[in-house]
Parts: sequence; structure tokens; C-alpha cells
Amino acid sequence: MTSAFGDETFFELAPIPMWIEDFSGIRALFDTWRAEGVTDLKAFLEADPARVAACSGSIRILAVNRRTLELFEAESLEHLVAHIDLVFRDEMLTSHISELCQLWDGQTNFLSHAVNYTLRGRRLDIQLRGQILPGHEERFDRLLLTTEDVTPREAARRAEARHRAYAEGIFEHSPVSLWVEDFSQIKILLDDLRDSGIEDLRVFTDVHPEFVQRCMSEIKVIDINQATLDLFCAPDRATLLQSLGEIFRGDMEAHFREQLIELWNGRLLHHREVVNYALDGSQRYVLLQFSVLPGHEEDWALVQVALTDITARKKAEAYLEYLGRHDVLTKLRNRAFYMDEVKRLQRKTLRPVSAVIIDLNGLKEANDTLGHEAGDSLLRRMGEVLNGVVSPPNQAARIGGDEFAVLLPGADRQAAAAIVDTIYDLLKINNQFYSDLPVSIALGVATTEPGETIEAVLRRADLAMYEHKRALQASGQSTKTARKYG
Repeated sequence: MTSAFGDETFFELAPIPMWIEDFSGIRALFDTWRAEGVTDLKAFLEADPARVAACSGSIRILAVNRRTLELFEAESLEHLVAHIDLVFRDEMLTSHISELCQLWDGQTNFLSHAVNYTLRGRRLDIQLRGQILPGHEERFDRLLLTTEDVTPREAARRAEARHRAYAEGIFEHSPVSLWVEDFSQIKILLDDLRDSGIEDLRVFTDVHPEFVQRCMSEIKVIDINQATLDLFCAPDRATLLQSLGEIFRGDMEAHFREQLIELWNGRLLHHREVVNYALDGSQRYVLLQFSVLPGHEEDWALVQVALTDITARKKAEAYLEYLGRHDVLTKLRNRAFYMDEVKRLQRKTLRPVSAVIIDLNGLKEANDTLGHEAGDSLLRRMGEVLNGVVSPPNQAARIGGDEFAVLLPGADRQAAAAIVDTIYDLLKINNQFYSDLPVSIALGVATTEPGETIEAVLRRADLAMYEHKRALQASGQSTKTARKYG
């Protein structure tokens, strides 16, 4: 093909950097290495970087165009050649291996990516194309190179890779369990339901609970992080995904139904506390935070579920609640609970109600003579006895230092007497194991009369207990199986 300008003018005016180089020195090295028995050039060059440098040093630059001088910030061909070591350095030798291997394998052209530098030190990402000119295939003495500056593209690619690595690092190393899921099929199911005329999903799922199960089966797990494996005691991703039925059970279907209702109502970000299970069977209280990721509001193809482990917090809350309603030493209910229960029973119409008031004899003497540890032991044993007797709806409480109460809603005199008998029976057994320090009690019991208030029956039981206590003191006995009715 001829040009109105001629070959040299065409080369000079080309809009991309172009080089004419002599690779005959590389061809000579190839011939020498083949004669020495080299067959795997890549391994041969990687074994000694000096061999790559020898190839690079044997290349002669014959001509470059104006665009090449501009790109590499050189004043002339002579200026460029004199400082070529500033252009081809560092990573360049590594990428040079690829070019050499393509020529070694008999190709007359090659393509590679390389890093060059301008004479002022600016880094360039280069897409390098080489072509042995026709008629020079044997000697490699004329080779046309184009060096396209792809620095912006490669910089964007590296930035994207950094951002991806950053996002993946945050995901993988987050201390919170993260799930990336596909809810697109659920979106289709809900849209179909709305198109069929359904307006209230809660009412619909009341009638058709199987719809919730179907939606659960359509969730696709795309990815999970290490914190998820740790949270659920799973050795690897495959094991966890095969065990989702063990993790999401119990009330999880009810919680998921509430999630569906949130989505139905357009709330694409929501949270709730749920209970899951680790693969070792232990409970995990978690704060579930659900969000449809930006850009997927219309299809729900990418959603993130974050599970924050709040098991420790829930246990602490439960323990604080326990402390607020229980006596730590005896494990019985405390006075605050007892007072609330009295008020509750007073409001209720359920009658009869029986009450047992108990006083632990000799607690002060045990503390004074044997120490508070002995006194605490007596209290704990009394708690063991009452906990062994009482079960809901009945309640036993420690209402003072050495005073206890048992509330028996719905119990008449006969039922109350049976409870009292059981208390004494268990107390007798307990004392057999602690014969050196027996538990002694004074006890009073009363049952409501028609129209009588709960407070009145408690007073009668309390008076009966004191009457029993005086009787014990008068007789000089430390224990007594009799009991007093008010």
C-alpha cells in the first residue's frame, strides 16, 4: 500500500508511539541457548535474571517517532537512547520474559503489558505490541513496536482492585456475622401476590402459613464471612450451608414472617432480635439487621444480613432480671416479687388462696456462735426445701432475713395442709444429712374465708406462725412437727 506521504512520513506522523528496533542480538542468543540444549526458555530466564538483562541489552533502537519522544519526555532519539536504562527498569524485565518466550516459540509478533518510565521518572503502564517486519523473520533485525499508554485504564483497574480488596477485607474480617443473599425470587412471589389482589400479608399468612415456608426455601446464600463460621461453630462454609435447618429453627419461621411483612410494606432496612442455634446445639441470641443493597431496590438480588451476637447481653439482662425477682442465696423469689404477687392475687377473683408463713428458728444464734457461713447454710437449705415443694402457680419467697412465705392460689385448707406436710417431710430428710446443724422452723398457715382480702389471710398466717414460735420457745424444743392454722 502506497501513501501520498511515504513510509518515513507515515511513521513520523503516527498518533501512537512507534519504535523500529533490531532484535538480531536476541536471535543470536536464542541460537546459542538452543545449541546448549535449552528447551524451556521461561524457566531458563527465570533461573537467572542476568539472562533477561542480556537480552534487553542486546536490543538496538533504530528509530522512534515524535509521539514516542513526547510520551517518554525525551528531547531526541539520542537523548532517549542515552538514558534508556531509566525507561526500561524494575518490573520491565519480568514482562520482557513473556515477549521473549513468544518469539522463542516461533511467533513473529507478540503482545504484552509492561511498566516503563519517562525520563523524568513518571510511571507508565504500557500495552506493548511487536511485529517482525516482513523479510526479517530469520534475523529479527527489523521489528516494529507500538507502545500504547494505558496508564489511566490500568490505574482505574488497580483502584477497582484496591476497592474490591478493601470491601472484601471488611466483609471477611468483620467481627459481625455477615451474609450476602439473593431475595429476588421472594420479590417475585410477593409481587405476584400483590398483583392477585392481596392487600394484607399478615392476614394472608395467617390463612396460608405455607407461603412463609416457601419464601424461606427461595433464599439463596451467596456468601458468608469468617465471623459467621465462628458464631455458629461451623468448620467451613460447606458444612454451615448444609446445616441451615439446624441453625434457623424454633421460632425462626415466625421471625421470618415479620421480615416478609416489613418488605411487603416497603421497609427495605429493618432489624429485630431473634434466636438461632450453633451447630453444637447452643442458643445464639442475635440482632438481625436486614438491608437491600443499593442498586437492587427493584429486584432484591443482593441483600445483606448482619447478625450481631447479643447472647452475652441477653444473659446479663436475664441475670439482672433474675436478681430483681429472686433472692440469690436461697434461689427463692424475693420480697419485691412477693409484694407484686400479693397485689396481683388481690386483684384476681380466684379463691380460695392459702398462705404459709415460715420463720427460721435460731438463725441469729448460728451466726453469732458458728459464723455467718453457718447461717447462710441454714438459709440455703431452707431454700432447697421450699424449691423442692413449690411449683407454679404456687410461689415461695424469702421476705425477710429469716422469714419465708408460700402463696398458694386456688388451694383450699386441705391442699394447703398437704403442702405443709411436704415441707416438713423434706425438712426431715434434709436434717438427716446435716444432723450437726438441723433446720428448725415455726410455721403458720391460713386460707381465705369468703370476702376476705389477701392481706387479711397473710396476717392470720403470720399470727399463727408467731403462736407456733411461742409454743416452741415455751416447750424448749428446737424443732416441732406441729403447725398452726390461723
